[in-house]
Amino acid sequence: MKPGERSPYEKINLLILIVLLSVFCKGQECSTILLAGASFASPNNRWFEMGCTSLGIKPLNRAVGGENISHTAVRMQKGELYTFEEFEEIDAFVIMHVHEKDVYNPENLKDNYLDYPDPMDNTDYAACFDYVIKRYIADCYNLKDNPDSKYYGSKFGKPAIILLCTHWNDSRIIYNTAIRKLAEKWGFPVVEFDKNIGFSTHRNHPVTGKSFSLLYTDDQQMMHDRVEGWHPHSGDHVYIQQRMAAIFADTVRKILLF
Repeated sequence: MKPGERSPYEKINLLILIVLLSVFCKGQECSTILLAGASFASPNNRWFEMGCTSLGIKPLNRAVGGENISHTAVRMQKGELYTFEEFEEIDAFVIMHVHEKDVYNPENLKDNYLDYPDPMDNTDYAACFDYVIKRYIADCYNLKDNPDSKYYGSKFGKPAIILLCTHWNDSRIIYNTAIRKLAEKWGFPVVEFDKNIGFSTHRNHPVTGKSFSLLYTDDQQMMHDRVEGWHPHSGDHVYIQQRMAAIFADTVRKILLF
């Protein structure tokens, strides 16, 4: 199989997903969830797509490996993260940019998102998160004044539903702590992969004597003086992806009805 090519198993699952969504959406408006992120969220992982399938909704995955929150901010500034037609159908926006950075720091935040530099850069992850959040909320609100929108004439435009995600485990202490502070600040729900993934990286495996996270990856990184697994194995059949899909779907069920 060529690099990047889908396995027969993945092709079958993709076909099933397309058929299920076409049946579900026939004759009714189908819900859509947008995902932005980097390598842990990109389509090859599959947790997002599997979670959406279990909910009967359409996944719109705009995560790109190697990017960070500043790239998502720039894509929004350019109007490239979603089209108007896509935006009309998006019911929730999930953000999974989980680099080990302080994304809560309030020191350099602007009251008006239009006051941020264009284009944004990655010198301040907290500022980039702030821009993305405020821009999405503003885009939702402004639909009330757009005669081409189904939300035209409403008081608040489209409900701005944003979900933030922790890292896939509890090894990224700075980020996981900061993202919860950010969620509390805005009143956003958090997809708590770290609390529900089924292990803690701060406790060694009783047989290997190493971090549990290493069992589920083929690469590793130093994280606060500990060797941790980096990118979890990907694919529909992979345990970690299935577990993340269940955690994600469970969180969505608590805030949306379909």
